[in-house]
Amino acid sequence: MITHLSGKLVEKNPTYVVVECNGVGYYVNISLHTFSLIVDDEHIRIYTHLQIKEDAHSLYGFMEQSERAIFRLLISVSGVGSSTARTMLSSLSPHQVMDAIASENVAQIQSVKGIGAKTAQRVILDLKDKILKVHGMDEVSLPSNNTSKEEALSALEVLGFVRKHSEKVVNKLLAEEPSLSVEDIIKQALQNL
Repeated sequence: MITHLSGKLVEKNPTYVVVECNGVGYYVNISLHTFSLIVDDEHIRIYTHLQIKEDAHSLYGFMEQSERAIFRLLISVSGVGSSTARTMLSSLSPHQVMDAIASENVAQIQSVKGIGAKTAQRVILDLKDKILKVHGMDEVSLPSNNTSKEEALSALEVLGFVRKHSEKVVNKLLAEEPSLSVEDIIKQALQNL
């Protein structure tokens, strides 16, 4: 029902933000990953997931559409609620969650507070095919220490480009010139996408 909010950032905390849209303040639950991506700017656009239960209407927010997609996949698993999914996305980055599921890394998923061995196995069993299909991961990607690359990929993802295609272009650019700044990576990638 509410797919995104665009408005004034009124309050920012590690677990929630308040976004004012046309005089109405929305309390939006967020993960630490989203918190780290929010710049202290007055204007914010945040993708949301509205969860309606008998006793509450809760809004969850994400700076990246890919994180929201992973959140929705996680809550589709029996035994994984919105709190557990948010904790998972706070403990691990969305890419780490995808890699852990794709590589069947039970220990990494189980390292998240509140997830036991059975739940971790259920997450992998239920989501492995969906993660591989939806995110086009032919093979598990290796962790990257290049923060410029990650920032550029996140920015390109926000701009609507598929991460898999963007990653190929960005990797090629960085192979040619490893010292590129985030802005230069994005500019050159946009020319090649």
